[in-house]
Amino acid sequence: MKPTGRGLRAPLLLLLVWMCSSALAEVTAIVDRNTLQLGDSFRLIITVTEDEELSTLDLTPLQADFDILQRSTNSQTNIVNGRRSHTKQLHIDLAPRVEGSLQIPSLNVDGTFTRPITLRVTPAADMGSADQPLVFEAEVDKQAVYVQGQLLLTVRIKQAINLDNRTISELELDNAFVKPLEQVSFQRTINGRNWLVHEIRYAIFPEQSGVLEIPSQVFTAREVVARRSLFDLGGTGARLRRATDPIRIDVLARPRHFPASTWLPASSLTIEEEWSTPPEQLKVGESATRTIRLRGEGLQGAQLPPTLFTPGDGVKYYPDQPQIDELENASGLVGVREDSAALVPTRAGLLVLPEIRLPWWDTANNRVRYATLPERTIDVGAGSLNLPPVLPTNETAPVAARAPGTSQTATQAISAGTSGWWQLSTVAALLGWLATVAFFLYGRRGTTATSSSTPDDPNETACFNALLSACKNNDPLAARNALRAWLLCAQPAQAASNNRPPTLDLELQDETLRSLCAELDASVFGKQPTPWSGAALAQALGAYRSRQKKNRKAGANTLTLYPAA
Repeated sequence: MKPTGRGLRAPLLLLLVWMCSSALAEVTAIVDRNTLQLGDSFRLIITVTEDEELSTLDLTPLQADFDILQRSTNSQTNIVNGRRSHTKQLHIDLAPRVEGSLQIPSLNVDGTFTRPITLRVTPAADMGSADQPLVFEAEVDKQAVYVQGQLLLTVRIKQAINLDNRTISELELDNAFVKPLEQVSFQRTINGRNWLVHEIRYAIFPEQSGVLEIPSQVFTAREVVARRSLFDLGGTGARLRRATDPIRIDVLARPRHFPASTWLPASSLTIEEEWSTPPEQLKVGESATRTIRLRGEGLQGAQLPPTLFTPGDGVKYYPDQPQIDELENASGLVGVREDSAALVPTRAGLLVLPEIRLPWWDTANNRVRYATLPERTIDVGAGSLNLPPVLPTNETAPVAARAPGTSQTATQAISAGTSGWWQLSTVAALLGWLATVAFFLYGRRGTTATSSSTPDDPNETACFNALLSACKNNDPLAARNALRAWLLCAQPAQAASNNRPPTLDLELQDETLRSLCAELDASVFGKQPTPWSGAALAQALGAYRSRQKKNRKAGANTLTLYPAA
């Protein structure tokens, strides 16, 4: 028996899935700190996402500048919407041997190499008198900060003894927003003595210019007394209390010459765009999701301004809810904002998307800079009447490279129930469209290309009934496809002469219908499904069709698929 095309589908599908999985394999390396002192320890975390074997990793290149203290592994498996992802991590605690700028070299994990990481190692700290087993201190990363800019406060506990019941006073500031950051702990060796160091960091954003005072912070704990004999149960020793000195910070006002109303003091600000479909493949009536992402270091996500999608000549936008997030790195907070919109061209030809130019204040160099997204010109195709309209899917735009440990996220999972609903709706809409096309092609057999349908045409009636059924079921995706099919059945000759598919609301010279079609598009092209009722559209279309029937009997053909601008 010869293999058929259908029999080859399963092996080919498995091969495709395997190739995609291989392409998604990723190996990353990060450290918990980029700046440390001689004698400190830090952690290197290596993460793999597929079947790479961490046990084969050669750590010899690390031993040139670092001592390997200990290592451990863990793994995690997640299943989201039926998709399984597996990650494994290798944690390596290291200590630098020398001062200066050191580099963790690229490491080979089953043929995939990590990126090198640069560290700055400063001289060993002076721990004070040897009889002081506990040190508590606070420091800031700068003595002056712009209003609404980021100030980093680090509170540090250094202990050479075991402690219990440790507490730190709560940081409360007037006229400033405080965001606690991730805490880190590490070992520090000074003159042969081992210390345990805890660092608590805060990102502070002053809300008015002037002087900001960070009050004294208080640390309390009890010393844990070691057992002196086999019969000694041990216990707690003296209660210890330490306090930091108050810190005064100059808060600078916003420069008068800053050229925008939205004040953005940052160490870095970038803007980028992504498309769910390559823009050069856009055709009239089809949609593509354009996502614009802002990423600002030293900013909260809420500080980033929205990107406005303004409908222009030849295009309509259907915006989604913005996605606002905050990440964390060695420099503090990183604000991220994503604005997405479904873009639907309404005519063929050149479509110009204007430049986006966003001013921001470079806090490191005290000057205005601009984050720019260049102007883009897209050649929109006319489309083909012989192909079904492109059905939107629930897949979101791919996410660009992100910092390790963040959700990809660059990638927001939709619940399994919602995903299944959209899949069923898509299949139903496609089957309905194929049925209407079959009616249309069968009814036109033997007719000329210049003949036009009338409301009494059985093909037009079948298309309209399919449209009413989709409206009754409150299915926006099926309704949109059925409306396109009915418009083609109503005036096939005129549609063919224009050589482009209909774009819903532009074909109907009725303000009510144009408004209802716009609501339909907004429901279909949104990222998240929104409730939609088809009763109003069905009623308006029924009245419209009745008027067209009367006009045809009176000899006036007023149904215009493509009215003149």
